[in-house]
Amino acid sequence: MAPGHYRFSGALRSEWTKLRSVRSTTWCVLATVVAGVGLGILATASEASHWRNEGFIDKALFDPTATSLTGLVFGQLAIGVLGVLTISAEYGSGSIRATLAAIPRRPVVLAAKAVVLGLAALLVSEAVSFASFFVGQRILSGSAPTATLSGHDVLRAVVGGGLFLTLLGLFALGLATIIRHTAGAITTFVAILLILPLVDSAFPSKIGWPIARYLPATMGSAMTSTIPETNHVFLPSFPFWHAFALMGAYSIGALVIGGVLMVRRDP
Repeated sequence: MAPGHYRFSGALRSEWTKLRSVRSTTWCVLATVVAGVGLGILATASEASHWRNEGFIDKALFDPTATSLTGLVFGQLAIGVLGVLTISAEYGSGSIRATLAAIPRRPVVLAAKAVVLGLAALLVSEAVSFASFFVGQRILSGSAPTATLSGHDVLRAVVGGGLFLTLLGLFALGLATIIRHTAGAITTFVAILLILPLVDSAFPSKIGWPIARYLPATMGSAMTSTIPETNHVFLPSFPFWHAFALMGAYSIGALVIGGVLMVRRDP
């Protein structure tokens, strides 16, 4: 097919080939699995060993589902790096010029990257989320309360863990498209995900909590919990579907801004 006449299906195949053929994808997927499942094992094992000594309030607020999904907090970083590298690696190596020469319609290129990354991230993230849940509940069994997928909001929380990681990957892709620099995009992603919550926590709760509700980290907690979170003084976190919609809006917004800048700027 002549350059400039790629169909979307051809762009998808091209992006899939790129994603699966680079070592960074393998390492990011491996890191997501190790962090998500491995750290979930540590969290549930620690909870199981200390359960008898926990206070009444801690036992009342204990969420076995969220505890088993603790490792997803660190899996976020690996998925974010994968999202960034999906496009920033091409800008760094200059191969983006060849991509855009073959497919001059830049929104098509970005859309293909988003679809391929989104499907790959969803598959890996859901697998890690379910594995973390089942392994974690097995460890808690006999020592602390456990959950089953048929329990109230449990299946939603486990699926929500995978959805949240997927949306973070797409958000990172949007950031990298905007910034076009690997280190800068990763730094920005980490700052939004981890640094902003720390800065926000330094403010009084009356000021900090209304802001914290809109941070990705808080929305991730809302999507992976069966017990609504609250600061016990002011506002509760968003419910699951509100958090999912808002996180989706962040991801789409970053991709749209990145797409507009991609069209207007030189490769």
